[in-house]
Amino acid sequence: MKNIRTLLTTCLMACLSVFVFAQTVAPVKWAYKTVKVNDSVAELQFTATIEPNWHLYAQKPGQNQIEQPLVFNFTKSPKYERIGKVTEPTPQSDYDDLLDAHSNFYSKQVTFKQRVKVKDDQPFTVQGKLEGQACIEGRCTPIEEKFSFDIKDFHPAVAAVAEENTEPEEADSEVAEADANAQIAPAAEEPAANAEEEESLLMYFLGAVLGGLVGLLMPCVFPMIPMTVSYFSKDGNTGKRNAMLYGFFIILIFVIFGLVLSLIFGADLGNVLSTHWIPNILFAVIFFIFALSLLGYFEITLPSSWVNGSAKRQNAGSVAGIFFMALTLVLVSFSCTLPIAGAVALNAAGGSFLKPVIGMLGFSLGIAVPFTLFALFPNMLKKLPKSGGWMNTLKVVLAFVELAFALKFINVPDQTYHWRILDREVYLSLWIVLFSLLGFYLLGKIKFPHDDDYPVQKSWFRFLLSVAVFSFVVYMVPGLFGAPLKAISGWLPPMTTQDFDIANIVRTESGAGGGQAATYQWTEEPMYADKLEIPFGIKGYFDYDQALRVAKKEGKPVFLDFTGHGCTNCRNVENAVWIDPEVRRIFAEEVIVCTMYADDKVIPLPDEEKGKLTDANGDPITMLGAKNRYIEQNIYNENSQPCYFVVDPTGNVLSGPTYYERDKDKYIAFLRKGIDAYKAK
Repeated sequence: MKNIRTLLTTCLMACLSVFVFAQTVAPVKWAYKTVKVNDSVAELQFTATIEPNWHLYAQKPGQNQIEQPLVFNFTKSPKYERIGKVTEPTPQSDYDDLLDAHSNFYSKQVTFKQRVKVKDDQPFTVQGKLEGQACIEGRCTPIEEKFSFDIKDFHPAVAAVAEENTEPEEADSEVAEADANAQIAPAAEEPAANAEEEESLLMYFLGAVLGGLVGLLMPCVFPMIPMTVSYFSKDGNTGKRNAMLYGFFIILIFVIFGLVLSLIFGADLGNVLSTHWIPNILFAVIFFIFALSLLGYFEITLPSSWVNGSAKRQNAGSVAGIFFMALTLVLVSFSCTLPIAGAVALNAAGGSFLKPVIGMLGFSLGIAVPFTLFALFPNMLKKLPKSGGWMNTLKVVLAFVELAFALKFINVPDQTYHWRILDREVYLSLWIVLFSLLGFYLLGKIKFPHDDDYPVQKSWFRFLLSVAVFSFVVYMVPGLFGAPLKAISGWLPPMTTQDFDIANIVRTESGAGGGQAATYQWTEEPMYADKLEIPFGIKGYFDYDQALRVAKKEGKPVFLDFTGHGCTNCRNVENAVWIDPEVRRIFAEEVIVCTMYADDKVIPLPDEEKGKLTDANGDPITMLGAKNRYIEQNIYNENSQPCYFVVDPTGNVLSGPTYYERDKDKYIAFLRKGIDAYKAK
């Protein structure tokens, strides 16, 4: 179905391409409406009308962190107060082949709602700005728009007096109660909507159950199974009932923990995770601590008074005693299971409000259900493996996996804020070292504090697992030299951070395929080159005015590349077309390349340029990304990425626009058309 839609969309774009240049792409049109709920509560409605075949990303991102979720920023004012957060209907969720993950989005039309408490009798406006992204097959465009709602004919003082004078016994109290419920309705309805908005929630739940089963095999939990089962099995039917209560209380305790996480993190943390460095670094540190704990260098323990206090209350009565037995198990197993339960919880923090609860429910089921089943059917204990060194081996394997995950959290802000700490080679080097150490550990060449002298030569499973780990290491090694590693590319930094690309070096030194020589002399040193780069070592500029100036000096046309840091379609075009030898030769010899990042929010303009341009809302432009968007929208009547033009040194279009074109012959024809037009002039 996805391929059919892609084919149809591609055909439609080809048919309409001659008309697109006539006007700026505006795939989403917004309408704003104020609805009066009562004298002190207004509902602000944002209605988005989306062009056919386009989709608008929802507030809550899907499984990837490339898509830009919709964000509503309100200008604070003492005249009103927001009630809850902006609510949205259940979005569509679909697997995106380009992003290799599920995305949450809307098509056709959608209405977002925000209720506010009015504090002023006089008319005023609620203002703010919304930001997001809309995409069609092959290209995306940022959504930025200021909004304004007129608030008038509200009488909060009258409403307050009426509420004070209304007695609960009067019939009118039902109306007041309905109004009060209306005010909190968005917050009450949000968890239910969020619980349905991710189709991947089931897979997350099953993963949490698997995490619970792994936690059951930890050294501090697994040996407790026979003792617990023998305790319950000696009382016949009463023991079986108590065993079921025991399992229920284990689940209850973990679910309460998940609920607390939801209340702390809230439902909107996903928007912060997609951009901000603080939670990502915090999670990386937590994963690192968890991993060291699993390796046995220290234990994460709760105060002994908690465990002893719970153990003393195990005999406090039938049901109460069983509850404290379950609580004691949770507290005692804390040092072993926390790194696993914590991993489940942290991976839930970027999702819906209910996701941590569902995660802890799945995790607790993985632990509680086996305990209960063994108590109900004691003969199953005979089939259990004996405790031994294999349990610590499992802990160490999990430790290495969590160290690898910690790098993933660092990678997100590293790309967003241009830190360049984890370039692709560095990231791959760390993974190669980590998994190599894991392989040597499985072969018995490395020991950790809790390991015994278990004869690994007799463990065929460890041997086969070490083969799989070393095979993975060998697969990653070519990535250090520029291999794409498509199977894990979604976990790695982009190719633009690859400093050592042997294929590019060979092309450059041999001159094959028109590679640009290492002795290339810049007509001008490119601005912003310390922060930005063009993939595959292609030489070019990042400032529009500078590129036109250089093109005039060298007597060449300019190739304009409107792109973005988070533009997956842009990367696909580059990997499919730009790497071609003939395309690279054209870039090197016949045009001036100008790559313009439209989504950059970090790089400021030089002081002399700040404020020379203003955006559609009249605000001065001070950042490079905003300047690039202004040029694309106001000079070239486009606002999507990727988008490509060939222009002359005065900025006049010679060929284009072209968008998501992965056919190298068509792409070369587009370039050749512009170059030939320039030569003809």
